[in-house]
Amino acid sequence: MKLAGNTVLITGGASGIGLAIAERFLQAGSTVIVCGRRADKLNEAKEKHPALHTIVCDVAKEADRVALLEWTTAEFPQLNVLVNNAGIQRRVNPVEEQEAWSQTQQEIAINLEAPIHLCSLFVPHLQKQPKAGIVNVTSGLAFTPGVFAPVYCATKAALHSFTMSLRFLLRNTAVEVVEIVPPAVNTDLGGAGLHTFGAPLDEFADSVMQRIDNGELEVGFGTAEVRRKASREENDAFFLEMNSRWA
Repeated sequence: MKLAGNTVLITGGASGIGLAIAERFLQAGSTVIVCGRRADKLNEAKEKHPALHTIVCDVAKEADRVALLEWTTAEFPQLNVLVNNAGIQRRVNPVEEQEAWSQTQQEIAINLEAPIHLCSLFVPHLQKQPKAGIVNVTSGLAFTPGVFAPVYCATKAALHSFTMSLRFLLRNTAVEVVEIVPPAVNTDLGGAGLHTFGAPLDEFADSVMQRIDNGELEVGFGTAEVRRKASREENDAFFLEMNSRWA
């Protein structure tokens, strides 16, 4: 998928990995629309990059997802790339902590329900374009889960599976299906300060977006690249090593 010459919609695009992806598409000359739940964050992103188009949308809500389709395809009929980036990571132990199911349900809705539904909603429009793409952002934790965030890991594993199936189903169309597999990246995912040990955001984004521009369909970085290529035995061993501190 070439980065230039597209009209791109990015969910969760006001900050972090989403905004970094938006910046690379903008630099390549594409038109970029970003959506998010917080108007203040969207305004900050637009102040930094005046060429961005923004819309408030809570992708956890079915009605907002449908409205997003209707607005973007009406305002940007040439829209040809959907990037499912929005996600939340909650560090909750479901064995030891009893919480309202609505909190877990929202994590599932944002991380998994939303991208599946948005793909379903947008595919008919994307198939009308001469070239098109869907980019789903998963995680290295889809391949080797961390017990500190079991629901997050489960949603990303499911999204990886869905992405593989979607790529196969669209193999004879003009719609490319791409998966970005991040490691821990220095963003505010899960809360400020939790991922300061992670990969530098710009280094990560430059690498994966260049590889996408070169035509790769599944791209990782750092430890996530190792995990996505590892055997089951290697990932099982890494799972025990990574999670031993939580025992």
